[in-house]
Amino acid sequence: MALTPESFSLPDSMWRLLISTGLLLLAIIILRTLTARFIRRNVASSELRGRLLVNFRNGFLLLGILGVALIWGDQIRSLALSIVAIAVAFVVATKELILCVSGAILKSGAGSFNLGDRIQVKDFRGDVIDQTLLATTILEVGPGKTGHQRTGRMVVIPNALFVSEPVTNESFTDHWDFHVFTVPFKREDDWQAAQKALLEAANRHCRPYLESARKHMNKVGVLRGLEAPSVDPRVTIQAPVASEIHLTVRLPVKSGQRSYIEQAILSEVFASTDFFNQEPRPCDDEKQERDL
Repeated sequence: MALTPESFSLPDSMWRLLISTGLLLLAIIILRTLTARFIRRNVASSELRGRLLVNFRNGFLLLGILGVALIWGDQIRSLALSIVAIAVAFVVATKELILCVSGAILKSGAGSFNLGDRIQVKDFRGDVIDQTLLATTILEVGPGKTGHQRTGRMVVIPNALFVSEPVTNESFTDHWDFHVFTVPFKREDDWQAAQKALLEAANRHCRPYLESARKHMNKVGVLRGLEAPSVDPRVTIQAPVASEIHLTVRLPVKSGQRSYIEQAILSEVFASTDFFNQEPRPCDDEKQERDL
């Protein structure tokens, strides 16, 4: 089909807008030209003349923009509403992707963790092996929050999770970590002897590298403006329930050796005795007498 001038016809309202815009621009150009000519002829100071020319030029430009905005106001408003509707639909459709990108920017900007760090987000815990713009991949560690064995499973965490959930980074420094584990006892057990044995074993295993760990922690404290944490092994007492005593062991370890040190200390301490009270209780003695 041949193209004719009639096929390009515009509505009358559009023609009125175009004509109004053309007349406005023409008027502004004429006024600007006359004003510039008047300033050049009547202002003697070159500095004042240049300043007036620039100010009037910017003023006429602003006047033109405001005039065009008033003339095309309805069309601009309709276009803006369409753009907003399209933007809202796009955001709703890509909400999860936007959150993933936001999470990647957040964790990178905050320096939450690096490759090789052991992290925990909600119920996911493991060593970071890969990071992309949309997801973070970890090798799961467990069982639970206290285990340090690789489960053999790979977990892909969407970065959107880092926007709404806190991240626990178990790798305090690149070379040394603090490791904490708990040994439960009953109140009637010989937990005092166990406390002493655990502390002696922890000191014995940490002695070869204790001074190096102390120097490194002092350096980290100075670098971050914090008080350097004590690296000496310690065993503290906790009583979560009335009938139990929990001994909490805290000691410095080399990165990646948490499970090894914990198992070495427990094996050494419980190799000779289990510290459990084997004496029969009074109720047990009365039962034995009745049986006799």
